[in-house]
Formats: sequence, C-alpha cells, structure tokens
Amino acid sequence: MTRSALLIIDVQESFRQRPIWAYASRPDIVGQVTRLVDAARSRRDLVVWVLHAEPGTGTVFDPASGHVRLIDGLCPADGEPTLVKTAHNAFTTTNLQQLLTLAGIVDLAVCGIRTEQCVETTARIGCDLGYRMTFVTDATVTFPTPHRDLPATATLAEILADPRTLPVEEMVTRTEYALAGRFATIRTVAELTGDEAGQQSGAVLADARG
Repeated sequence: MTRSALLIIDVQESFRQRPIWAYASRPDIVGQVTRLVDAARSRRDLVVWVLHAEPGTGTVFDPASGHVRLIDGLCPADGEPTLVKTAHNAFTTTNLQQLLTLAGIVDLAVCGIRTEQCVETTARIGCDLGYRMTFVTDATVTFPTPHRDLPATATLAEILADPRTLPVEEMVTRTEYALAGRFATIRTVAELTGDEAGQQSGAVLADARG
C-alpha cells in the first residue's frame, strides 16, 4: 500500500479563459505537472486530481461554462480519482481526507493553481490534519496580484500599470517563506523527479522573465 500521494489542484481550463493567463508565472504548467505525475505513477504513489467549481455563478468556474475540466494534455489514469471542490482548500468540501486515510497516505505533495490561494491553503490544512506536506513550488501558477485598495472593477491594464501590484515572482517567494518550516517542505520538480529537463526549463523561463 502506498503511503505517498500527489495532489494536482485546479489545473483547469477556467484559468486559461481569463485574459490574465497571458501573465501566468508558469505557462508550462502542463509539462511540470506531467513530470510529477509520471514520477508518481512510476513509484505507484496515489495521484489525485482536483477541480474547482462555482455552480450557478455564470463564471468560467461554473460547470455550465464547460471550462471546469483539466487543461488539455492532462488526463487521469484508470483508478485516479478526480474530486470537485467549492472551497479554496481541497479538503473542506470533498472526501479527500477519507480517501487519503483509506489509502494509508502519510506524505502528500501538492501542486497546481493558484500558488498562494488554493495550493497554499491546501498545504496549510493538510499540515494541520497531520500529513507531511511537500509544496512543489515550480509546479504552481500565480498571476500579478492587485493591491487591496484597487477597485474590483479595475481592468487588466490598470492592474498591470499599478505600481502596487505584486509581481508573480514576489508572490511565489512570499508563499515559500510562509510555508517553509511551518506547514510544508519546499521542493522543485527536478528535486522530486531527478528530471534535468524540468530544471533547465525552469531556468530558461526565469531568464526569459528577466
């Protein structure tokens, strides 16, 4: 019986429907997740997929939109559960904890969208529930984050032009600082898989962002 699991959170088409996707921290998220999934399957770890839904909202997270599905290129294998949540973390509105308990899971790695929101919140809750959490930092995605005083009606152009907007690099760094030594161990795709291609891809992306 496996005692480790990989949890892929909200890597779904909903996010790609938003204009801000063009400024995503990891546009190569499908490749990063695929490397993690391949490694987990080779170890016979449990792989769990999670989607976020907001029924009745008329947004890209409303199942009626057709966008509450995994981004093309990702596909659960037979026996890999797909859960649908309506809260920020992957535990509160699903049977994830029961599933992990029945599988005897002790170690839980998390990745997905968004870095500081659903993925970080799941890592915090998972730690409090007694799991040894690993946060796969370069297999998460975040976006430029507006200041709290910017009106909710602000356009993407206004968000990007505002000097108070938090850049993606800073958001990732803040999340790592908040989790490390408290809620999770911070790891990279290359560290978990031994995949040099993944490590080089991350370096190239960092160089491209300047």
